[in-house]
Amino acid sequence: MSAANDMASRGFWLRTRAMLIKEFIQLKRDRMSFGMIIMIPLMQLVLFGYAINTTPRDLPTAVLLQETSDVGRSILAALKNTRYFKVTHIAHSAAEFDRLLASGTVLFAVEIPANFERSLRRGDRPALLVAADATDPVAAGSALGALGTIVTTALRNDHAIPDTTAPPFEVRAHARYNPAASTALNIVPGLVGTILTMTMLIFTALSVTREIERGTMESLLSMPIKPVEVMFGKIVPYVLVGFIQAFLIIGIGVSLFGVPILGNVLTLALLSTLFITTNLSIGYTFSTIVQNQLQAMQLSMMFFLPSILLSGFMFPFAGMPVWAQYLGEGLPLTHYIRIVRAIMLKGATLQNLQYDTIALIALMLLAMTIAVTRFRRTLD
Repeated sequence: MSAANDMASRGFWLRTRAMLIKEFIQLKRDRMSFGMIIMIPLMQLVLFGYAINTTPRDLPTAVLLQETSDVGRSILAALKNTRYFKVTHIAHSAAEFDRLLASGTVLFAVEIPANFERSLRRGDRPALLVAADATDPVAAGSALGALGTIVTTALRNDHAIPDTTAPPFEVRAHARYNPAASTALNIVPGLVGTILTMTMLIFTALSVTREIERGTMESLLSMPIKPVEVMFGKIVPYVLVGFIQAFLIIGIGVSLFGVPILGNVLTLALLSTLFITTNLSIGYTFSTIVQNQLQAMQLSMMFFLPSILLSGFMFPFAGMPVWAQYLGEGLPLTHYIRIVRAIMLKGATLQNLQYDTIALIALMLLAMTIAVTRFRRTLD
C-alpha cells in the first residue's frame, strides 16, 4: 500500500513538473505577454515616482500691469522667481487677460490695478486681483493659497511695505468656471474621455483579432475589398457606440451632478466624433500588431495606463515634469479632456480649441496610416 502511494505521489510531481515546464516554454514563446509582465510594473513605478505631483509647480500665468511702478515690478519679479507660478504672458488689456484664461493658455492671471502703489502707501488696503482657471481645483488651490505670502514677502524685502503682521493689501481671488471648486465639474467631463478611450481601444482591437482567431479574416480578405475599406467598416459602427456612451455620461452628469454645458453642443459632438475615431484607429493599429485577443487586451491596457495618468484627468497636467508633459501631448485623451472641459465649463469655441483639435487630427491620421500600412503587410 505504501509503495502504491509513493508511486502515485511520484507520478503527481512528475506530471506537475511537466506542466510547469510546458507553461514556462509557452510564456517564453509569448513575448508580448512576457513584455507586459515586465513593462506594466516598471511603467507604474516610473510614472508614480517621477511624473505624478499632487502639488503642482510652474503653473502658466499671465500678468496684467495696469501701472508701471516699483511695486508692480517687485510683484512681477516675485511671481517669476517662485516655483508655483511661471509667467508666460504679459497681458496688455483686459480682453487679452480673459482670452488667455478662456483658451487654457494660462491657468492664472494676476492683475495689478492702476494706482495700486499709491493706495498701498496711503494705507487704503488695495486689492490684488487674481483669476484662476478652476476647472482643475487641485492645480488652482495650493497656488492661490501661496500667492498672498509670496507677494507680501517680496514687498517687505524691497521695503515697499513695513514689517507688520497684517499685509496692507488683499488678494481678491476669483475662481473662474468652477467657483465652488466642485469635483464633479472636474471629474465628469474627464470621465467622458477616459471611458471612451478604454472602450474604443478594446472594442476595436478585439473585433479584428477575433476575426483572425476564428479564421473569418481569411474569408474577408479573399473578397475584393481594400484595407482602407476593411478599416472603415470596422471603425464606423463603434463611432455610434461611442456616441451613445458619451451621451449617457454627459446626460447623467448634467442631470445628477449639475454639470453645465456652456458651449456649443454641435462643436462638442463634432470633436467627440474626432476623438472616438482617433481611439478606434489606435485600437485598429493594435490589432495589426498582436496575434490574439489576450495580447490585444494587454496592449490596450498598456496604452490606457499612461493615458489616465498623464492626461490631466487624475493629476494636474501643469504639475508634471516637462518630459512627462511631452509624453502627455502625444496622447489623445490629454487633448480631449481640455476640449470637453473648455466647451462644457468655459463655453469655448472651436477657435479657442485650434491646437487640441489639430493635435487630435494629426494623431488620427498617424494611427490610420500605420494601421493601413501594417494591414497591407499582413496581406502580402
